[in-house]
Amino acid sequence: MHEGAPVNPWVALAYLVAGICFILALRGLSSPASSRRGNRLGMLGMAIAVVTTLITHEIASPIELGAAIAVGGAIGFVTARRIAMTAMPQLVAAFHSLVGMAAVLVAAAAFLNPGAFGILGTDGEILSVSRIEMGLGVAIGAITFSGSVIAFLKLNGNMSGKPILLPGRHVINLGVLAGILGLIAYFVTDQSPWVFWTVTALSFVIGFLLIVPIGGADMPVVVSMLNSYSGWAAAAMGFTLHNSAMIITGALVGSSGAILSYIMCRAMNRSFISVIAGGFGATDGGGAAGQAIDRPWKRGSAEDAAFLMSQAEQVIIVPGYGMAVAQAQHALREMGDKLKEHGVRVKYAIHPVAGRMPGHMNVLLAEANVPYDEVFELEDINSEFAQTDVAFVIGANDVTNPAAKTDKSSPIYGMPVLDVEKAKTVLFIKRSMGGVGYAGVDNELFYRDNTMMLLADAKKMVEEIVKSLD
Repeated sequence: MHEGAPVNPWVALAYLVAGICFILALRGLSSPASSRRGNRLGMLGMAIAVVTTLITHEIASPIELGAAIAVGGAIGFVTARRIAMTAMPQLVAAFHSLVGMAAVLVAAAAFLNPGAFGILGTDGEILSVSRIEMGLGVAIGAITFSGSVIAFLKLNGNMSGKPILLPGRHVINLGVLAGILGLIAYFVTDQSPWVFWTVTALSFVIGFLLIVPIGGADMPVVVSMLNSYSGWAAAAMGFTLHNSAMIITGALVGSSGAILSYIMCRAMNRSFISVIAGGFGATDGGGAAGQAIDRPWKRGSAEDAAFLMSQAEQVIIVPGYGMAVAQAQHALREMGDKLKEHGVRVKYAIHPVAGRMPGHMNVLLAEANVPYDEVFELEDINSEFAQTDVAFVIGANDVTNPAAKTDKSSPIYGMPVLDVEKAKTVLFIKRSMGGVGYAGVDNELFYRDNTMMLLADAKKMVEEIVKSLD
């Protein structure tokens, strides 16, 4: 442990309190009802960890630290105030990239000046265990950075959401990963600069290769996976810096992100191992991907929708990314309240990957003060569609597509979807019939006999339905 490392028991206690705050924060974030409390606990834990580190380590002058905190805090505050909920997934991906790059820079600094980090042995060379920590930290950090940049570009529309499939991609990925692990093992015996920088370069490349083949339908799992990577990168750097708070925090983020990724994979019927290997959910074929089906369909109006729902015993509302884009959650809650005044039982069905990041729809509905006891996950409500009068789908395309259960050539085949087609009537809000889902697949639900299409901006259509209910 180097001379700047904390030895005071009060410092260890402060880091322990910070770790407990992070654990309670993760628990709070597991439910919309407690998410705000979870965020506050996370902020408190981070404040304790940062202040403790600044007090016990000679990092820079108070003026330099104050300036850095002021600049970073201002950027974070302005970004948080201005960011739209629809852009939250790409913001999360951007934050993951910063964590990854921070890990790379810390590892590079430790390699270039090991004495400052207290990782030199008696022979004047970097300690073997520190080389392992450094190699793993720079590898995971670089993978997180380049992978997060590609995820950001895909989510932000700067790159196509369709899979970019390279010939022999799995062989290439496995070869590069094997090369990285082999070089890290060799780095233990030879700390030559070329070894360290080759590991860094290959890790940047594999991060790119892992995310490029992944299509838009699987992007929520990518965000969760990169979250896990960023945590493990932070934990590895915590060992290099001899900072227990970073180790605890990184391990918590890494493990919780891995668990969430596993849950998401199960929800989408994907293999967890194929997530790690990259290119999951991507096929060389594609069925009707990117093509709209030329078949007859029925168009309805706000008045038609209002009448059908007011006469129903139960309406299940299925929100999706289209609702987020239109910011229609408040109007949707008002519509739900009106229906309840008519004696209609209202429920909300949430698919795990509705939107572009885990929990996207839950957050939006919570923002609109939709009662938590009316919101149900896929496995809890799917059996109810067969006994439901009206399924009201607002901008949820891929997660309601029956082709996921029947069309083996579809990119979304095997992904569990909401069984909205089993309802007596399906009302589907969509801007136009020309577009396809984020996965690039048209939805055959549009052409079912019990489906009525409501073509308009989601918010305007819901507001018109509310007026008609009055």
